[in-house]
Amino acid sequence: MSETLKIVIPMAGWGTRMRPHTWSKPKPLVGVAGKTALDYLLDMFQTLPNPKKTEFVFIVGPYLGEMQIPPFIAEHYPDIKAHYVVQGEMKGQSHALYLGRQYLSGPMIMCFSDTLIETDFSFLDREKSDCVAWVKAVADPRRFGVAEVNKDGWVTHLIEKPQTMENNLALVGCYYFKSSENLMSAIEEQMQRNVQLKNEFFLADAVNILIEHGALMRVQKVETWLDTGTIEATLETNRYLLESLKAGKLTGSQHLNIQTSQQAGVKINEPVFIHETAEVKNSTIGPYASIGADCKIAGSRIEDSILEAGCEIKDSALKGSLIGRQSKVEGRGAGETFTLNIGDNSRVILS
Repeated sequence: MSETLKIVIPMAGWGTRMRPHTWSKPKPLVGVAGKTALDYLLDMFQTLPNPKKTEFVFIVGPYLGEMQIPPFIAEHYPDIKAHYVVQGEMKGQSHALYLGRQYLSGPMIMCFSDTLIETDFSFLDREKSDCVAWVKAVADPRRFGVAEVNKDGWVTHLIEKPQTMENNLALVGCYYFKSSENLMSAIEEQMQRNVQLKNEFFLADAVNILIEHGALMRVQKVETWLDTGTIEATLETNRYLLESLKAGKLTGSQHLNIQTSQQAGVKINEPVFIHETAEVKNSTIGPYASIGADCKIAGSRIEDSILEAGCEIKDSALKGSLIGRQSKVEGRGAGETFTLNIGDNSRVILS
């Protein structure tokens, strides 16, 4: 790929389905399997044909997004070239992309911030079509947007939440456009026509305008599509990623604290992630537990749960829980199991 590829990641939404965690941080910075969701999203792009000729455009929300995302990227990804655009009004996906038009020229990828897929982007160096939509076959497509494909394999229309079942290629939220300029023109036309749904301009409608004007779009199928848009989905993604870490399918290590795993009174049921700075005493961890940095756990059972950095858990049994940063939970022994969803800097005493 001779031109610089732009990767646009819209993340300006309010994250209402991830509250209370998104009261204090943007949704992409919520932890999952030992890292943030944003870390795993950026890891997806390691297979790009020419990573050095890549720029990122992050569409962030006011306050939390604009305050926290840029320093996070600067600290953890100092080598990437990043641009930031603030979407102050939630007018939809197309509106978000259009705000970043000053940074967009040539080829681009657009991927929603809560979309994680397993795909190999190296084919883009040889891609001949104008657009690519990543899709996954699903049992019931009525909850998703879908791509309608003709007998020649070209997408004829994108349909938001179809009423029928015959078309099951769900759009996973990742697209490639050979010409970002053409996409911006389609969005302009979409806005001129006022094509919107519930006061928002959806990207699918802009893509349909591109197809109307002769753009050739094909689908790229994926088998694995993960989501970090809700608490339940994030816990499910945590389970999948921990299994993948254990199997060696993902880069990086589990950071399992060897002293913890060998300490008397500590039982580890894999797969787990235990940060090397965490302290665990007289507890059972796992399966499917993700324990963040500087956590302190004593006399507890933690299963199918995510503990973000700095948590303190004492005499508690947690399952199916997401515990925000620097939160404290004190229970009445590791017998009865509790499910908690608490944000950063919270304190819960189970009596």
